Amino acid sequence: MTARTKLTDLSMSAMNGVHRALLRGSGGRLGWTFGTMPAVELHTIGRTSGQRRSTMLTAPVHDGETYVLVASKGGDDRHPFWYQNLVANPDIELTVRGRTVAMRARTATAAEKAELWPRIVGAYRGYAAYQTKTSRDIPVVICEPR
Repeated sequence: MTARTKLTDLSMSAMNGVHRALLRGSGGRLGWTFGTMPAVELHTIGRTSGQRRSTMLTAPVHDGETYVLVASKGGDDRHPFWYQNLVANPDIELTVRGRTVAMRARTATAAEKAELWPRIVGAYRGYAAYQTKTSRDIPVVICEPR
């Protein structure tokens, strides 16, 4: 594991911890948005551990009960663990503003990603920069109610 990889993992973990502390400390009144994007808590089942895992993310696109997530990991060359977990077990839960909903996650097709990408980058232009930092195709995940 390189120093950059360790730093990326550490900073992602720290951001998640700060985000959770903000939600807890405010009694859930603060922390549910990041700019114009809703913050969501993704609950997956670990692909190797079988344990429930949770991570805070943003959903740059959301239409009704459908939420779109971006597996960018800040432009890292590796897919985030949460993405690997939902590929292995697409039955997930999303918590949005304190309400948890059973969902099914799937990776967007190339055509769906091409249609969604301008909206994603419109919500947060950092996603375009992340894609230029890595040779991996950053997956876009569509989450729909079960």
